[in-house]
Amino acid sequence: MRRSYLLPCLLILSCLFGWGLSAQMSDAADRAGDFGEGPYDQLIIRGVTLINGNLAPPIGPVDIVIENNRIVSVETIGFPGVPVAPEDRPQLRPGGRELDAEGMYALPGFVDMHGHTGGRAQGTTPDYVYKLWLGHGITTIREPGSFNGLDWTLRHKARSERNEIVAPRIVAYTGFGMGREEAFTTTDEVREWVRDNKVKGSDGIKLFGARPDLMQAALEENKKLGLRSAMHHAQMNVGEWNVLHSARAGLTTMEHWYGLPEALFKDRRVQDYPVDYNYQNEQHRFGAAGDLWQQAAEPYSDHWNAVMDSLLALDFTINPTFNIYDANRDIMRARNADWHAEYTLPSLLRFYAPSRVSHGSYWHHWGTEQEVNWKENYRLWMTFINEFKNRGGRVTAGSDSGYIYQLYGFGYIRELELLREAGFHPLEVVQSATLHGAEALGMADRIGTIEPGKLADLILVAENPLADFKVLYGTGATRLTEDNEVTTTEGIRYTIKDGIVYDAIQLREAVKEMVREAKAQ
Repeated sequence: MRRSYLLPCLLILSCLFGWGLSAQMSDAADRAGDFGEGPYDQLIIRGVTLINGNLAPPIGPVDIVIENNRIVSVETIGFPGVPVAPEDRPQLRPGGRELDAEGMYALPGFVDMHGHTGGRAQGTTPDYVYKLWLGHGITTIREPGSFNGLDWTLRHKARSERNEIVAPRIVAYTGFGMGREEAFTTTDEVREWVRDNKVKGSDGIKLFGARPDLMQAALEENKKLGLRSAMHHAQMNVGEWNVLHSARAGLTTMEHWYGLPEALFKDRRVQDYPVDYNYQNEQHRFGAAGDLWQQAAEPYSDHWNAVMDSLLALDFTINPTFNIYDANRDIMRARNADWHAEYTLPSLLRFYAPSRVSHGSYWHHWGTEQEVNWKENYRLWMTFINEFKNRGGRVTAGSDSGYIYQLYGFGYIRELELLREAGFHPLEVVQSATLHGAEALGMADRIGTIEPGKLADLILVAENPLADFKVLYGTGATRLTEDNEVTTTEGIRYTIKDGIVYDAIQLREAVKEMVREAKAQ
């Protein structure tokens, strides 16, 4: 990525990520024979309880039949607690494999709609990130921006499609303006770049903001070409271009919440910035952001409803990434999360720590007052998202991990917990994590539910996640036995992607070994 491709985006990206050409990651290692088995001519998952992505209640026991990389049947085989007659089950062909999943739960593979792969600033490698994702049931990620370089991302996308590497399926978006040496000055330049972006093989674009006419041209051209788009409405341009402008111009997904409170302003046009505010100082940026939702229209007021109705009419998608700002509500909890000891690289912990140059490390002077503001911020934000969902709006699950104490995989499961906190029924949370993500990517004909004809992307877990999403964490959920013994659940047991069966516990153990080696060095 050239450092001077577009002045406004350069400023924002350097503030956000500190990434440039020198920050490009190494390549992922080839998939060794000890990671993943299959795909098989026939694979039958026996006796599982199915939790699908379409709001259907759980049902089981069922047998799921997979041939190579396709689900061919999902058959109810009896009743809970009643022995199943072998002749009533799908028959295993010679050379096929059975996976005994009696007592387990099957879900569609998760879709992480905001999955940055990381970079040298964090000290991560693709193998570390990919194994954490797969180890938490994430079989598809949308890479919003491809800031390791579009060529790098497309190369790994292709290798993942061929299952040459241990990695989720990758949907690659390009940061707006990447590859240009000069700033955009005309709409013709923008349209040409968008057309060239499609020729290069990108699946869409990720925007942060620009002059209104340039934004209009970029989104219109992108939509005309059939590509999708995501946008973080950064404060540098949101005063002139909020989420309503973007949605009307063709934006398919908004990230986080930036641009939405600004559309909800009714007695002002600009955020109430302190007079000494400096966007380049992230303590200022995120501290003031904690007051933003309190400046918006009140929930269920006429203006609040009008904005929501406009977004609903446009079939718009919101990807809130609640988890990535969760630390703002309780920094001590985030800093001391269970998984840091065994799963977080020392380089990542250093990156998270207070810093004036690392993005998301804005704990210069963060305390009770900031946390109280952010708790109220979340209450108002979650009220909008939950009502948007209630009225038929599409809400997806994304993590934006690698920043602000959120670790790959673990941050995604935290996102599911926060959607539940926002008011989603557990089945609605699963829908956001699966089918809604697939719909937002234009892939609902291939992934998002477990049904005949779709790709063989599944998760198998021994505990019921609808009762407790914590059982999906790699660190498990804490339990007390009848003998007064403290134990933990095992987390996700198997992740199946493209018909390949991955031992999720083995994947996570491989990550723990990477962390042990890094600490030893």
